[in-house]
Amino acid sequence: MKHLIIIVSILLFYSFLFSSEKKEQGNFTFPNGAKYKGELKDGIPNGQGTSTFRDGGKYVGEFRDGLLNGQGTFTWTNGNKYVGEFKDGLLNGQGISTLFDGRKYVGEFKDGKRWNGTMYDKEGNIIGKFMNGWFDQ
Repeated sequence: MKHLIIIVSILLFYSFLFSSEKKEQGNFTFPNGAKYKGELKDGIPNGQGTSTFRDGGKYVGEFRDGLLNGQGTFTWTNGNKYVGEFKDGLLNGQGISTLFDGRKYVGEFKDGKRWNGTMYDKEGNIIGKFMNGWFDQ
C-alpha cells in the first residue's frame, strides 16, 4: 500500500509538471483588423506566432507581451522584407532588409532604424554603409 501511494504521488506530480509546460494557443482578430495565430500567455501573444495585418503585411516569429520580440520575418505588401531580430515591436539587432527593387541592407538595426551595416544594390555591389544611423556612400 505504501508503494502504491508513492507511485500515485509521483504520477500526479509528473502529470502536473507536464501539463503546466503546455502552451496556450490562440487564433483571433483584433479590433483594428489584425489577425493572430499562435502561442499565448494569459491571453496575450507570447512565444511563436503569426500576425497578418489589415494592410496585408505579415509577421512570423517570436512575440513577448504582445509585441514582436526575438527572431522573426516581416513582409510588407510592397514586397519589402526583413529577417532578423526584433525588440519591443521594432527592428532591433542583427537583420537583413531586402527592398522590393532588389537592394539589400545587412547589419544592425537600432530602434527600428538602420544603424551599422552595409547597403547593396540588386547585383550585390556595395553602394554605401550606415554608421551609427548615418549613411555614407
